[in-house]
Amino acid sequence: QVQFVESGGGLAQPGGSLRLSCVASGIAFSITPMAWYRQAPGNELEWVARIGNSGMGDYLDVVRGRFTGARDNEKKTIYLQMNNLKPEDTAVYFCNVAPGLTKGPWGQGTQVTVSS
Repeated sequence: QVQFVESGGGLAQPGGSLRLSCVASGIAFSITPMAWYRQAPGNELEWVARIGNSGMGDYLDVVRGRFTGARDNEKKTIYLQMNNLKPEDTAVYFCNVAPGLTKGPWGQGTQVTVSS
């Protein structure tokens, strides 16, 4: 069955970095555009980064230039390198297929907390 398992979150100071990973199963990963999403307390889920089949990325304006997505098709894994983190990046981060595609079940996500 379709499954996404996120990891790599934690506590970071403002200006710090974290690298998230997401392992996918049950999908034709190499031909499926993927994405990272996040949900902050009290907010709706929002799309953060789209990672195309070739690894080319597209980003939410507020993270562009700070976040970089990547993928390893052999490992069925996508990554999100987050630099220059800000308190407003605090959220639970999830991965799933890209916007516009039928979503699989949501995983548990990985908590990112940015605080001094």
